[in-house]
Amino acid sequence: MSDSFAQLVEILGPSPWREERSLAKVEEGWAVRLPPEVHRVACSYGDALIDDFLFIYGPRTLKKKGVWMSDYVEGGGSRHIIKPVLPRPGGMLLWGHTIEGDRLFLVPKESAENWTVAAFRRNWGDWHETEIGVEEWLLGVLRGEIETDWLPEWPKRHEFELSDSD
Repeated sequence: MSDSFAQLVEILGPSPWREERSLAKVEEGWAVRLPPEVHRVACSYGDALIDDFLFIYGPRTLKKKGVWMSDYVEGGGSRHIIKPVLPRPGGMLLWGHTIEGDRLFLVPKESAENWTVAAFRRNWGDWHETEIGVEEWLLGVLRGEIETDWLPEWPKRHEFELSDSD
């Protein structure tokens, strides 16, 4: 377990899921290797709405949401999201959304391990890129250290609403 993920568990608490979860089918179907931190976050906290605001995709929702967004972008549905989205080869990973319609992506970098967070911010109508990965980004967000201009103030104790759709 990475130090960042251990800190994330301290903030969010243990995974709300009781069973072992995997992204192996998604990776196999898309012929992609996702960074280890994506596995940790998606399998531990994915398929859940956190604090009625942030939905992280996991083994149950990642593929369906990614295919939808990939087709939407490829079909010219967005002026701001112009890079390909997985399952398109070399595409970004759509890994979550907010209840305000912001879309959260991970942009692949030269190092297969270091994908960085980017977002289409719906209310701002813009594309926002960072130079940090998903674990570090979530830590900064939940601590109120980054993205405070477009994300809410977070409670001290976090609640999860689990998705039961496949």
